[in-house]
Amino acid sequence: MTLHTFREGRPNAGPPLVLIHGFPLDHRMWLAAAAALPGEHPVLAVDLPGTPGHDRPLPVPSIESSAAYVADALADAGVTRAVVVGMSMGGYVALALAERHPELVAALGLVDTKSTADTPEAHANRLRIADEVEATGSVAPVRPMSTSLVGETTRAARPALSDQIAQWIEDQSPEGVAWSQRAMAARPDRTDVLRAFDGPVAVVVGDEDDLTPLAAAEHMVESAADAHLVVVPHAGHMAAFEQPDAVAAALADLAGRAQATDH
Repeated sequence: MTLHTFREGRPNAGPPLVLIHGFPLDHRMWLAAAAALPGEHPVLAVDLPGTPGHDRPLPVPSIESSAAYVADALADAGVTRAVVVGMSMGGYVALALAERHPELVAALGLVDTKSTADTPEAHANRLRIADEVEATGSVAPVRPMSTSLVGETTRAARPALSDQIAQWIEDQSPEGVAWSQRAMAARPDRTDVLRAFDGPVAVVVGDEDDLTPLAAAEHMVESAADAHLVVVPHAGHMAAFEQPDAVAAALADLAGRAQATDH
């Protein structure tokens, strides 16, 4: 299954929240935040190409392919308008959806992500890791992410969270990990997409996020017409998993703003 229903929601509660996961994970990274979401909006989550829940052959690696896949999955489910929320890689997909399927996106939630493209060094590193994963047939090259994805506070006080992330990483396929790395490496800067987007935006970032830090979040807030910045204390790149209540509150606020302005 590629589209998961976390909450059915109430009729006329507004557009559903659609949660798009980060790398190298799948929809399960959202379980805690989804459970904490107040309100009565429907809540869905998607498994992107390359994950165990993806049920179609892999296309040429690109974020645009992932966005098309999400749009198709939502169309199949009868969803024509959504509050689209992406974490990290999921944020790249959310921005691609806003660019390619603007009619679908009522609001954008950008969680521990950025609108810019990779630096040349980051681009080269992604391709190196993709090659290594394929050559070894193993997810070993991305195993260290189980600790680097979380903040210093989480690493020190709650090592069980890193253990859970490690298990999710082990569940991924080397083929899928390599595909996602190549897709992210190929993505363009989409800051102009954010500038052109006229719906409500929530930019959420952990105050200990070293991968997409506060400066990247502030850049997106400055670029968007109607953006709220939420800085989550004691959280790294996995704020949605480390501090799910705070992220859920930010997303519920976004859903309320979308319902008030989307007609």
